[in-house]
Amino acid sequence: MKTAYLPLVLTSLALAACSQGEPRKAPPVTPAAEAIGPARDCLPITQFSNTRIRDDWTIDFIGGAGSKVWRVTLPNRCNGLKSADSFTYETSLSQLCKHDIIYPLLQYGGRPQRGAGCGMGPFVPVKLKR
Repeated sequence: MKTAYLPLVLTSLALAACSQGEPRKAPPVTPAAEAIGPARDCLPITQFSNTRIRDDWTIDFIGGAGSKVWRVTLPNRCNGLKSADSFTYETSLSQLCKHDIIYPLLQYGGRPQRGAGCGMGPFVPVKLKR
C-alpha cells in the first residue's frame, strides 16, 4: 500500500524542484553568418589580427580593421573554449590550417595553462549578419 503513494510523492517533489530557483537562461547564440566564398584549408597568420570565440565550436578570425572574417566551425566540441575566451596553437609554418590543433588557454591559480587539444576546421570567408 505504501508503494501506491510513492509515485504521487515523487511527482510532487519533481514539480517542486521545477518551480524553485531562477529560470534557466537560453545558451548564447552564435551570430549568423553568410558564406561569401569557398572554404580555405589554411589562413596565413598575417591575415588576421583578432579572433572571436563564439562558443565551444565556433571561432571567427578577423582581418585587420575588421575588413574580412573567416569562420571556423570545429568538427568536435572544444570543451572550455568559450569560457577560456582564448586559445594557443603551435605551427612551424606561417599559417594556421584545418588540420592543426588549438588549445584553450585556461586560468588556474592566476596562471595560464593549456587545456585539451581541439582539432580545427576549414576557414570559411563570411559576412556576419547583424
